[in-house]
Amino acid sequence: MDSFSKQLGFDQVSNQKEAIMNQVKQEAAVANARQLIEKVNDHCYEKCVPKPGSSLSKGESTCFTQCMEKYMAAWNVVSRQYIGRIQHEQGQQGLAGGM
Repeated sequence: MDSFSKQLGFDQVSNQKEAIMNQVKQEAAVANARQLIEKVNDHCYEKCVPKPGSSLSKGESTCFTQCMEKYMAAWNVVSRQYIGRIQHEQGQQGLAGGM
């Protein structure tokens, strides 16, 4: 960027835009983590704890742990595929825009 553009404050606007984008990304990541925890709790609790009591039995605890691990592994696979698809589409748009 030349000195004239810098004098007009384009660098500052660009930095502010980048900071806002980073904040939005962080907030989306927190929302996704919250959603994952809620879904794991709902799904695994219903599956593994048929009769709630004051504490979990060994079997319920084992079931809950295994359920959480499976659910989170599946979530990670889906997330990676989704991110890969978005990156691929962005790459395709970049190529199309260059023609």
